[in-house]
Amino acid sequence: MPGSDPVGAPVKTHCPYCALQCGMEIGPGLAIQPRTDIPANASGALCQKGWTAGELLTNGERLTTPLLHGEPVEWDVALDYVAYRLSAIRAEHGPDAVAVFGGGGLTNEKAYHLGKFARVVLGTSQIDYNGRFCMSSAAAASSKAFGMDRGMPFPITDLADADVVLLAGGNVAETMPPFVRHLSGPRMIVIDPRRTQTAKLAWLHLQPTPGTDLALALGLLHLAIADDLVDEAYVAARTTGFDEVRTSLAGWWPERVERITGVPVYRMRQAVRALASAGNAYILTGRGAEQHAKGTDTVSAFINLALALGLPGNYGSGYGCVTGQGNGQGGREHGQKADQLPGYRKIDDPAAREHVAGVWGVRPEDIPGPGRSAYELLDALGTPDGPRAMLLFGSNPVISAPAAEHVAERIGALDLLVTCDFVMSETAVLADVVFPVTQWAEESGTMTNLEGRVLLRRQAVAPPEGVRSDLEVLAGLAERLGHTLATEPAEVFDELRRASAGGLADYSGITYERIAAEAGVFWPCPEPGHPGTPRPFLDSFATPDGLARFVPVQHRPPAEEIDDDYPVYLTTGRVLAHYQSGAQTRRIAALVKAAPEPFVELHPDLAEQLGITAGDVVRVTSRRGEAKAVARISDAIRRDTVFMPFHWEGANRLTNPALDPTSKMPEFKVCAVRVERDS
Repeated sequence: MPGSDPVGAPVKTHCPYCALQCGMEIGPGLAIQPRTDIPANASGALCQKGWTAGELLTNGERLTTPLLHGEPVEWDVALDYVAYRLSAIRAEHGPDAVAVFGGGGLTNEKAYHLGKFARVVLGTSQIDYNGRFCMSSAAAASSKAFGMDRGMPFPITDLADADVVLLAGGNVAETMPPFVRHLSGPRMIVIDPRRTQTAKLAWLHLQPTPGTDLALALGLLHLAIADDLVDEAYVAARTTGFDEVRTSLAGWWPERVERITGVPVYRMRQAVRALASAGNAYILTGRGAEQHAKGTDTVSAFINLALALGLPGNYGSGYGCVTGQGNGQGGREHGQKADQLPGYRKIDDPAAREHVAGVWGVRPEDIPGPGRSAYELLDALGTPDGPRAMLLFGSNPVISAPAAEHVAERIGALDLLVTCDFVMSETAVLADVVFPVTQWAEESGTMTNLEGRVLLRRQAVAPPEGVRSDLEVLAGLAERLGHTLATEPAEVFDELRRASAGGLADYSGITYERIAAEAGVFWPCPEPGHPGTPRPFLDSFATPDGLARFVPVQHRPPAEEIDDDYPVYLTTGRVLAHYQSGAQTRRIAALVKAAPEPFVELHPDLAEQLGITAGDVVRVTSRRGEAKAVARISDAIRRDTVFMPFHWEGANRLTNPALDPTSKMPEFKVCAVRVERDS
């Protein structure tokens, strides 16, 4: 049962999908039109997902009643049951027996309250979110180098004036198509094992063996040094640690890097010389470079290259991470991460604990310490020392987590699973309780896009009868557990502003009114009269001495190499028509028509070797499970590699949960598989 249409003038809001957060207007009949006042898509662009987003609100699979063990019940019954079970589990097993798992698509207000609910109401340290699977490696590397993580520390519109942009492991032409309009001016260098739609637009495509991006980055910097392309004046004035990095690169001569990566030396040299000779240049990283058990070091290596060439902190040049999820930036700033408090504060920092405790009205010692990271948390569910209950918001880990069959088993071992969702996702069907919650245009709240620009999503339509917001669910449970939480997004945002004050991600000068008037405000914005900070590193970096840090790193092989039993690399990614786990897009008719099923992409030579023809059903097997999908034959993929999209059940049954030691990012982007024609 759909909610009511907007009445009168169209309502200005934002797309429910990726981190561009394209501006859109919703009019009568849920008609969608692009806005022209939001720089991400000011040219009037939307992708197919954005144009069809209104169908999410009227989807026939919408949930409108809470479910208890699969049966419809009244809201009070469901809330009472969950509160009772949480109290009993905490009483018997302690507060860390309850886990909370959030999402990178939740608004800032929800992410903030989720962290507060976990730590104040439940008293648990066991909270993390699916953004750990997306931007965590780039966040860790940026924090090491610059003292701060703001995905792209410059407006996206700056890219159009660049001479050269290097994009490592990103396919923006499919994952966020309006982004490409900002890349029409510069020459593009794309690093990707596949000749993606983005790579087809590139001036230069470097096609490394999966899992060797780090070696390639080391080789590029080795060449920059050997060919006397380092900006020595910049390095001396604005950085520290270069000598140690220079020494660490001695073993990464270009011919060795070519043997490891498969990228010819002359192409590496083309890339480095193009970057070094450009008046303005950017190096960007995406999930392809980051979703590895060495993802943090890989990003550090690309940042080292950017620093050596004098890019970060100079107007018109820089390094940036192409954040993926809708609120992937804001979602990692305000407390739903295991080791974090609002304002991008560290949870083990006494000063941070004291400040946030003052806002929350609790003692600093009552705030729990760091908890498990996302995969470690999922892996611990239902174990003797792990959580016995989990509350899940804005995530579908049965599809999106690595080693997904194992994760489903762990979820099945819980005493209590509670999900908030708008449909019966693959994870929701396992839940004891499902709360039906509002969708993007049925509520207001802020999102922080990939530039660090805080934006305002406005409510455009009334939700269906029987549906409540995530904030109302949290408040309802909190009340039953003896606490009070606000339900109005503006009130929650005002508290978030106070909690973030003085932190790296300082929102204290940002208000709903300012966002509306200015089409977004860049953080940090520490006071009402502050203009916001679109380019935070122009004068200095956010380190104690203001200097950027070179970080020495060394390449190592993938956590799982190919062998006789599993002789082919698997890499995964997205396709144009779908988003993340597909819980939204697989319910939109036009998007399903455009991309109806999963597939396995393989090179013609590999297909001939295996006796596979286009359209055959192919079985792909790893050490963790197997998946079946239709074969697509394409010379856009390397001969030693197959590709599968992860929007459907299957691909992540295969992927490797080996974790980056710093970011705790799983190795989604490379594992060893066996490929066979299904008999």
